[in-house]
Amino acid sequence: MFEGIRKIINKLTTILSVDKNIIEECLSEIKKELLKADVNVKLANELIEKIRKRAYEEKIAGLTRREHLIKIIYEELSNLVGKEYEEIKITKRPFVMMFVGLFGSGKTTSVVKVARYYQKKGYSVGIIAADIYRPAAVEQLKQLASKINVPIFFEDRKNVIEIIKNGIKELSKKDIILIDTAGRHKDENSLMNEVKEIYEIIKPDEIFLVIDASIGQNAKSQAEAFYKVAPFGSIIVTKLDGTAKAGGALSACASTNAKIRFIGVGEKIEDLEIFNPKRFISRMIGLGDLETLLEKFKEVEIKKDAAEKIAEGKFDLNDFMEMVESISKVGTFDQIISMLPGIGSLKVDTKKIEEQERKMKIWKYIYQSMTPKERENPDIINESRIKRIAKGSGRKEEEVREFLNQYYQMKKLIKGLGGIKGLDRGMMKNLMKQFGL
Repeated sequence: MFEGIRKIINKLTTILSVDKNIIEECLSEIKKELLKADVNVKLANELIEKIRKRAYEEKIAGLTRREHLIKIIYEELSNLVGKEYEEIKITKRPFVMMFVGLFGSGKTTSVVKVARYYQKKGYSVGIIAADIYRPAAVEQLKQLASKINVPIFFEDRKNVIEIIKNGIKELSKKDIILIDTAGRHKDENSLMNEVKEIYEIIKPDEIFLVIDASIGQNAKSQAEAFYKVAPFGSIIVTKLDGTAKAGGALSACASTNAKIRFIGVGEKIEDLEIFNPKRFISRMIGLGDLETLLEKFKEVEIKKDAAEKIAEGKFDLNDFMEMVESISKVGTFDQIISMLPGIGSLKVDTKKIEEQERKMKIWKYIYQSMTPKERENPDIINESRIKRIAKGSGRKEEEVREFLNQYYQMKKLIKGLGGIKGLDRGMMKNLMKQFGL
C-alpha cells in the first residue's frame, strides 16, 4: 500500500497544475492501493470521500493546489491508521502489564522488546513466563531476556494463576512486571476463558494485544474477541516490515477503542518503535521522519571525544568503528534512509543494502585483528601488516584493503561535509554512495 501511495505522491510532485481530472485519478489510484493492502472497503471509501471533500472545499493561503492535495492525503492517511501517541503513565510500583495475542504473532519477542524500551527509560523490569502450554516459549524468553539482563520468573506447574501470583510476589521490587501469556485463537473457548480469568483475578494495570500485521483487516475481529475477555488499552502491531497488508492491519486496529502503542519493524530486540501515525505515514509515503531518526540517534551513546573527532573529520579507526557501530544500533540502512526527508523516496537496491550490512560485520573481524597502534595510526598499515591482519581475521587481503579504503573515503567525505549544515540531499546521496548504496 505505502509503496504504491509513495509513487502516487511522487507523480503528483511532477505535475504543474492540479485540476479535477488529476484529483479524481489520484483518488482512484489511492483507493486501489488501499484495497490491495486489505483495508476494509467501508474505511477505504470513507477515506476517499474525506480527501475529495477537503480537496474541493478547502482553501489554504500559501499552498498551491498540488501541495494542498499532498497535505490532505498525508493527514487523512495518518487519521486512518491511528490516534496520536500517548505514553502509558506508570502510576504505581510494581506496574503490571499483561500481553495477549494469537499463536505466532510475535508476542513473546514483543514482551522482551517492551522490557528493553522501559529499561532504557530507567525502569527496573521483570518478566513472568506464564505460557504453560509451550515449553519453548520459556526458553525463548530466557535467551532473549539474558541479552538485556532482565530477570525471568517461571514455575513448572499447571496453574497459571498461581504462577503469575508467585511471580508478582517474587518481582515485587521491580518498577514494571510484564506477563507473557500463552498464544491462543479467538475461537478457542478454553484458552480465551483462561485470559478472562487471569484478567479478573490478577487485574493488570495495562493489557497489550499483540497483532501480526500479515492478517490484515482480520485484526479487527481478533481484537474484538480479545476485548470481550480482557479489555486491552494498548496494541502492538508486529512484522510490519514483511507484509503488504500492513495498512489493513493498522487501520483495523485503529478502528478499535485501544491505542496502537508500538510497531515491530524487525527481529532485533531494539526493533520496536513508538507508533506515531503522522511520523509513520510521513516516512511511508516518502516525506521522511527526521524526528524519529534524531530520537534514535539520541539513544545511542557515542563518546564525546569520538563525536568531536568525527564532526571534524579527524578520526582514527577506533572512531570509525564507533561510528559504524552507532549506525548499526540506530537501525538497518533501509530504516535510516526511509526517515530522511527528501531521501526516503529514493530507490535503493535491497541487495546493495544487504551486501553493505554483511561487509560491516566483516569490518568488525578485521578491526579486531589489528593492534592498538594500527587502529590509532592506520597510515602505518603496509602490505605485510595487511597480510597479517587478513590471516588473523580469517578474511581476504582485498577485504582488508577495502575496509581501509572505506575508512579513508569516509574520513574525507565527512570532513568535506562541513558539519550538520552540509547534510543536504546531494551530500546525503554521496554518503549513501560511500556506503555502497
